[in-house]
Amino acid sequence: MIPGVSTAVILRQTLRAGRSSGVAALLGNETGIFLWAMAAVFGLSALVLASEVAYGAMKAVGAALLIVMGVQSLWKARRAPAALDPPVPYGGGEVRGGWRRSYGLGLATCGANPKAAVFAMSFLPQFVPPGAHVPLTLTMLAVIWVVVDVIWYAGVIWLIGRAGAVLGRPAVRRRLEQVSGTVLVALGVRVALEAR
Repeated sequence: MIPGVSTAVILRQTLRAGRSSGVAALLGNETGIFLWAMAAVFGLSALVLASEVAYGAMKAVGAALLIVMGVQSLWKARRAPAALDPPVPYGGGEVRGGWRRSYGLGLATCGANPKAAVFAMSFLPQFVPPGAHVPLTLTMLAVIWVVVDVIWYAGVIWLIGRAGAVLGRPAVRRRLEQVSGTVLVALGVRVALEAR
């Protein structure tokens, strides 16, 4: 539940394009989480962790993705308030790029995050009882992980949606773009500079 890369992307999409885009980013992120968990079940994420080149490439792609999204937000915040997208109907309206783009951002962000692989490899196996069927137990734990994530982030998206009238004001949206851009750039730099 600690805010990180996934939280920043889901919040950014919710603030920019409404609840439906936030939910799409959430579903993309959770698809990535489940894929990483399945990779751990079948031992594939161990290959990423064992290979310096694969790990470094993932780290670089993840950092670049975050920095690009952050710079886009900062650039958008610099434009005149009238140039910002029109206020979003927080009940679930669609905007340019729509659901597919938000889903793709959520999936790409999670997929390019080596921490998700590390977490899947180190966290889930601790809860497999001795003598249990390991692949089946890890799969069930992965489903529980995704369900808990969905419940948590759905609540966050709902709260942001409830504050939609305030958050939809041009001056507030500009500030939010600045904050989310700064956070995304900082997270990207942190991912790039973190030691293995």
